[in-house]
Amino acid sequence: MTEELKRKLAEGLTRLGLSPTQGQIDQLALYCDRLLEKNQVMNLTAITDPADVVTLHFLDSAALLPSKVFGGKKVIDVGTGGGFPGLVLKILEPSIQLTLLDTLGKRMDWLEEVSGELGLTGVTFVKGRAEEFSHKKDFRDSYDLAVSRALASMPMLAELCLPYVKVGGMFMAMKSNKTDEEIEAAEKIIHTLGGDKPFVMDYKLPDTEVFHRIVTVYKGRPTPKGYPRKWTKIKEAKI
Repeated sequence: MTEELKRKLAEGLTRLGLSPTQGQIDQLALYCDRLLEKNQVMNLTAITDPADVVTLHFLDSAALLPSKVFGGKKVIDVGTGGGFPGLVLKILEPSIQLTLLDTLGKRMDWLEEVSGELGLTGVTFVKGRAEEFSHKKDFRDSYDLAVSRALASMPMLAELCLPYVKVGGMFMAMKSNKTDEEIEAAEKIIHTLGGDKPFVMDYKLPDTEVFHRIVTVYKGRPTPKGYPRKWTKIKEAKI
């Protein structure tokens, strides 16, 4: 990443209300470089311009942090892909205890490798299906926060993520700002899973005309046994 792009990254994070250190900017720059290098041989991102990685991956992921709810919390990133938003959150808020979950083993191996190169600690790497691991004792009702970005429709995403969240915790989905219909369609399953009515906050990415959305669900009750259901059943909730 060029010095100019580092400055753009620092300015964008500042506009989001954050105060990144030079060390954190350098970590994100190295992450960008390694992501684009590995992307030549592994499908990690459709975004291949470093400037777009800064805006559409790094600044977008960082938009969760001004909520001030992540410090010292146990967080799971469901369907992390190339590490978004989880690794960006960890770099900018090192006190997070982070679990990255994805189905692709080679992708998880790379995330573990790059996390070591970035000097990150307190990160757990799990290869598996979201709807299966949340039935395991060490994962179910265990996290302060579950996050996910552009993984599935809201009804499906709620069923994949809410079972990981402890009562009193939150599920935060990063979505397009044109998702009113799917959010409304998810309210029934969210209630069944122990969640309250979703709270929606739209935000604008710095130096763009791109608007995205954070959908936050507070978990007030335990998720009933039997949820999440098998994947074939969850897919019926797609909108």
